[in-house]
Amino acid sequence: MSNNPSIVEKVDPRIRRTRGLLGQALSDVLIEKNFQSVSVQDITEKAGVNRTTFYLHFPDKYALLDYNISQLFHQELERRMLNICHYSPENLNSLIITVAEFILFSTSHCESRTADQQFEALVELAVKKQVQDVLQAWGDKTEFSADPKTIGIATSWAIYGLAQEWNHDKKRPAVEAFAHKITPLINAILGVTQST
Repeated sequence: MSNNPSIVEKVDPRIRRTRGLLGQALSDVLIEKNFQSVSVQDITEKAGVNRTTFYLHFPDKYALLDYNISQLFHQELERRMLNICHYSPENLNSLIITVAEFILFSTSHCESRTADQQFEALVELAVKKQVQDVLQAWGDKTEFSADPKTIGIATSWAIYGLAQEWNHDKKRPAVEAFAHKITPLINAILGVTQST
């Protein structure tokens, strides 16, 4: 992921603006085409920038897609303040809902995306990494059953995998019911007992 500009890095406002334009252009183009048929030229025309500008920021369309997915999920975490809070059953429940809703949004926003395994893999990578970071930060302030890094990795995989299964379930329950159902399992991985 060295080609992916960091989400939390301090970036010149002009750079952030250009990356935002490119990201929005990609989102707009994805409404019309599936990702495999999108070209850098499609993106730059929609953004109103030249190809040289694109390549100053991203090595290819995959890096832009990765950046876009990471930014969108990070904005969801920030909106719900999950990136700055501490562990609580309510915050864990909110994190599970955030992941499930983001997966649902990313696979249903544009029908052509659901068949794109590369797109799904990028969503998975970005979401699991950021969930791991949130859980690791929570673990630094809470007594989990193992070291925060290990807990972050194991729990992010569990939350993502279960949310992905929920997303594929044709008779999926409401997201709140799903989160309520798996929270005890996630708490068990964290080593936290939940009173009922």
